[in-house]
Amino acid sequence: MSSRVLFDSSVLIDEVRTGRHSERVLSLSRIVCVSTVVLAELWRGAMSRAEVRFLEDLEKNHVNLAPTENNWIESGHVLSRIRQAHGFNVTEMRELHFDVLIALTARSYGVTLITSNRADFEMIRSYRDFELEIW
Repeated sequence: MSSRVLFDSSVLIDEVRTGRHSERVLSLSRIVCVSTVVLAELWRGAMSRAEVRFLEDLEKNHVNLAPTENNWIESGHVLSRIRQAHGFNVTEMRELHFDVLIALTARSYGVTLITSNRADFEMIRSYRDFELEIW
């Protein structure tokens, strides 16, 4: 298990809206990193002042990890294989693209990805292995 973690937007959205993961987040003894892809997803949907403050703190107080050039190219390869195997439409593929980038970023930096989106990330992991923890 990696000494660093990267949260998917599903966990952070749950935390901001419901506080559902507070105990687990506070008990983490690992370094929390933030995906720039997750930040973009969250900024896109931020509505309240509390959400904006949360994102400002998240961005400022944690190491931000961005997809590499190779991650972008590899994401296309992975998505092509997923589309061929599952027959997803263009909209489904577009929605899955960020998740693939987040997973490949976690893999590149050797961090554990924490998500509550089991189905998508376990499917992605069947194409490219990465450390995954489901909350």
